[in-house]
Amino acid sequence: MFSLFKGLLLTFVTFLTMLFMWLAVLASDKFWQPLLTSFESVIPILLFVTAVFAAQFNRSRFSLLCLSWLLLFFTQNYQLPWSIWLAKNSDWLTLTILFLFVTLSFIKDRALLSIHGAVRLMLAIGCGALAYLWLLAVQTLSANGEGEYALYLSISFIKLKLPLVFCGIFVLLRSLFNKDLFQSCLLVSYIIWALYAVQIELLTDIQSQLIPWSLALALITSQYLLAVIVDAYYLAYRDDLTALPSRRALNQYALSLGRKYTVAMLDIDHFKKFNDTYGHDVGDQVLKLVASKLAKVKGGGRVFRYGGEEFTVVFAKKNLSDSLVELEVLRQSIADYKIAIRQPQRSVKKPRKKLTKKVAKTSKKNSNKTVGVTISIGVAEHQAKQTFEQCLKASDQALYQAKKNGRNNVSH
Repeated sequence: MFSLFKGLLLTFVTFLTMLFMWLAVLASDKFWQPLLTSFESVIPILLFVTAVFAAQFNRSRFSLLCLSWLLLFFTQNYQLPWSIWLAKNSDWLTLTILFLFVTLSFIKDRALLSIHGAVRLMLAIGCGALAYLWLLAVQTLSANGEGEYALYLSISFIKLKLPLVFCGIFVLLRSLFNKDLFQSCLLVSYIIWALYAVQIELLTDIQSQLIPWSLALALITSQYLLAVIVDAYYLAYRDDLTALPSRRALNQYALSLGRKYTVAMLDIDHFKKFNDTYGHDVGDQVLKLVASKLAKVKGGGRVFRYGGEEFTVVFAKKNLSDSLVELEVLRQSIADYKIAIRQPQRSVKKPRKKLTKKVAKTSKKNSNKTVGVTISIGVAEHQAKQTFEQCLKASDQALYQAKKNGRNNVSH
């Protein structure tokens, strides 16, 4: 069940972060109230900078949200041609943004300045058209049933509260089912927008504690900016395939090490032959499996993907003997695990039609095949007046010795 709600923890952390920011603003009202007018002039700059920054990392959904909030801000604070009409049609605005939330929760990030950006603009316009048609349908239904009190109550519910409930459920489920910062930030944005835009009698006590909309908008934008920064960090310092810290993260971590540490280099045995036999897709499965096993290392070890089929484990403040114990456990756990091959073995030549049935049987047999994977490990302890690069090279030489000794062993 927990695997289904894989975004639960991230959703909780994102919501908790916004709640903390909100309470901090409420507690410091004596400081920001005299400066509120000056602060509001900074909000468009914050929105624009966040939109550009998000677009730079192809986080176009954050950019679209920021640009939408920016347009709303100018509409509410300046006399634009459509400002008066929008003030008189607040229900349309509320529904349009609700539908926009749902739309953004289903689309993927694409480059903003491309054909995909034009498509997303059309989708945003479609949200406005859908909101207009919804209100028109409700108005028609209300006109046909005028004078009926029960129908009036249902019309009042259908007009805003029903879309609010359904859109909220969609956004909530998308946030819980997907481990995605955008989805969790979108859920927080929905909650804040609902509190401000929809007047619900049960929430009057909560609404009396709301901060000015301009400050709420600044908090939302700040959370977007923080989310893009976190995404950018993972993009730079995390390996996309294995989800382990990358080689760049290893170099950064090396700067924090003291004089006592141990470095191990690990390599998957015969990985090139494995790739040639079963294909790169199966090879990627093997890399993910090995990475998941290595990530469980104990004894204070930190695992990094060095490149290709090579990994690095660093034991800070550990000597060689302590590290050897943990590395032997890792080696054995991987050697004992059997991998089920989920696709047929590569064929050098295309089979003839007469052999179709035979190939099908062979493919079925290969698809159920299990294979074992082993790793070789070279480990070195940091010596006096030795740099991290030199210690890393020493462990790489020990890895070469491990392969020379027959592979599937730990050498130092």
